[in-house]
Amino acid sequence: MHETERHTVILSAVQDRPFASVVDLCGLTGASEATIRRDIATLHMQKKLRRVRGGAEAIAPPQFVGLAGRTFAVNETIRIDEKQAIARAAAELCEDGDPIIINGGTTTFQMVHPLANRRMQVFTNSFPIAEHLLKHSKNTVMLPGGAIYREQNIILSPFENDVTRNFYARRMFMGAQGIGPMGLMEGDPLLIQAEEKLMGQADELIVLVDSSKFDARSSLVLCPLDRIDTVITDAGISDRAAAMLEAAEIKLIVAEGNAAAETGST
Repeated sequence: MHETERHTVILSAVQDRPFASVVDLCGLTGASEATIRRDIATLHMQKKLRRVRGGAEAIAPPQFVGLAGRTFAVNETIRIDEKQAIARAAAELCEDGDPIIINGGTTTFQMVHPLANRRMQVFTNSFPIAEHLLKHSKNTVMLPGGAIYREQNIILSPFENDVTRNFYARRMFMGAQGIGPMGLMEGDPLLIQAEEKLMGQADELIVLVDSSKFDARSSLVLCPLDRIDTVITDAGISDRAAAMLEAAEIKLIVAEGNAAAETGST
């Protein structure tokens, strides 16, 4: 990630929460602690944030604290070719009439383009996904109730009676902040709460992650590997990561441009 892109991510992070630690910013950018400290010092000198012990904070702290992690606008520009290939491979698993859940995210968002000519029942907590499918497809779209998180463009609810429990899905498609031996990882407790609820409504869990997510880590584990049925990623996946999925009996689909290759089975 280039310096300009790192600075954008750092500034976005400190606007979304009162304080962003060096460790958190390393996880968001993939940069070393030394690099992040230099970035914070530079932005502090430019009066774009305030350098504090262990991290940084906004010059004007947000009135409403958002979710941890990069914003939708920032994530949307990262590894776009890989995300589009992964999304095409995911859409190939769908058939007309299928009830599916598409969790909010920039990789899952790319599914809207290949799904434009389908007729399915789609439940999503993502405004961009719902809006695109309503405007450009004949799919039936359902949204849950809850609070709107503008930066991530998703709807989250702490309540049980938000329609989610009334929708059955053959498959759920979702991304993640990271994936490793402990399972799927996310960076915010609110996301985990919402995603666990959605996962309980689907027969199969399909995870869409680009190969960089196998090196990403978070302090919060969403679910163990044995809850995942299929992982779709790009050709950059390492042999070690592929072996980890195989050992967990997870089907691996490697998306390569317009083609996809399958290995393993559940």
